[in-house]
Amino acid sequence: MKHRNCPPEQDGLLRPRLVDLIDMRHELAKLAALIDWEFFEREWAGFFPAETGRPATPPRLVAGLMYLQHLPRLSDEAVIDRWVENPYFQHFTGERFFQHQPPIHPSSLSRWRDRIGDEGAEWLLTKTIEAERASGVITDDSLSRMSVDTTVMEKNIAYPTDARLNEKARAKIVALAHEAGFLLRQTYARKAPLLAAQVGRYAHARQFKRMRKALRTLKGYTGRVMRDLRRQIDLLPPGAFRETVLGTLVLVSRLLHQAPRGSGKIYALHEPGADCISKGKARVRYEFGTKVSIATTIDKDFVIGMRALPGNPYDGHTLAEALEQVEILTDQRPELAVVDRGYRGNVVETTRVLISGSRRGLTPPLQALLRRRSAIEPEIGHMKTGGRLARCPFKGTWGDAIFAVLCGCGHNIRKILRHLRKLFAVLLAMIASALSATVVIRPENHHSTQRAAA
Repeated sequence: MKHRNCPPEQDGLLRPRLVDLIDMRHELAKLAALIDWEFFEREWAGFFPAETGRPATPPRLVAGLMYLQHLPRLSDEAVIDRWVENPYFQHFTGERFFQHQPPIHPSSLSRWRDRIGDEGAEWLLTKTIEAERASGVITDDSLSRMSVDTTVMEKNIAYPTDARLNEKARAKIVALAHEAGFLLRQTYARKAPLLAAQVGRYAHARQFKRMRKALRTLKGYTGRVMRDLRRQIDLLPPGAFRETVLGTLVLVSRLLHQAPRGSGKIYALHEPGADCISKGKARVRYEFGTKVSIATTIDKDFVIGMRALPGNPYDGHTLAEALEQVEILTDQRPELAVVDRGYRGNVVETTRVLISGSRRGLTPPLQALLRRRSAIEPEIGHMKTGGRLARCPFKGTWGDAIFAVLCGCGHNIRKILRHLRKLFAVLLAMIASALSATVVIRPENHHSTQRAAA
């Protein structure tokens, strides 16, 4: 059913309004006035085609909670708890009076993300760019020059070892068989965990011949359990549980037949789409997750484009998609893109591309913009330490696409709030200096007043 609007004002004579409780000069209160909230009510109305049933949550509440969630690095449960005790959060989401109960259950945010998809998340990023324009932080001229880089958004998985993966696969198949009511010939519930631990000891002692032998035995245990369940799969009635069992059997079969080195490997059973990415870092040799393309303005390092790239593609092949997304979000085609050497071999023709290290034949202004390219590196670090880009808690490639864009929204919100906070501090300093100038009594006037009194 169509979403409900904000509740009408009532009990205005008995309850104080939030605008009377908070300081409207606060940066969150100023930011709330810069965002076009009616846009979400119009655009997100198409996600509710049914006319019957309970009305959905107001879109401004959900959009505001998604902004606030990625502002101080909060989970779904934590942002709801913070909302109850913070009047500025409630004013930011459109409340008129202070509320003492949570507005929604934390699981509603997950259902809303599934409903709006990556397109709705890009609308959230677009409104942060418009808020930057309204606050005067960036201009149309600054949007024409951008820096593009890629990073790895890791998934919530442990370091993948064959022993651990095979043991988890065996335990998962046994659990599904027990849930279906099937009796397996043998579950290896005692031998398999001990053998998986022994594989790790052999590897630590560098006894690789024994390690490979124990790993083959462990794979045999998993294969026997899988084939035992496969023989009884016809007894399951059609339904969702049968599809779950079939999908698990296919996944475990891929795990058992995958080569030690090759493409399309499974690194986690709950995240089969995770990629193994090597970025040449000395501290972290391999990262397991999804590659993310980030486009920021050269002047103020605001995020104007962010997209997850499953499959670990070559950076030069992703530049065209990044420019296309920036053009959609900002309504203008960038004139200049500054990238690193990983983008050599790109096929972009509509935008001028400057690659790091190639300064021959460039004017001094272009050389300065090329040196400015490295400023995107600390911004990526801020997104990972101050934001939530370091690890994606959402599942699948669908969750990667949504989470990456929301991390860009949180980065822009933090920079806008910092800008508004600086403006407020400058304004207070100017007022204080003006008041001090009017109160100070000059020495000559003070002595003349004393003589007149004498």
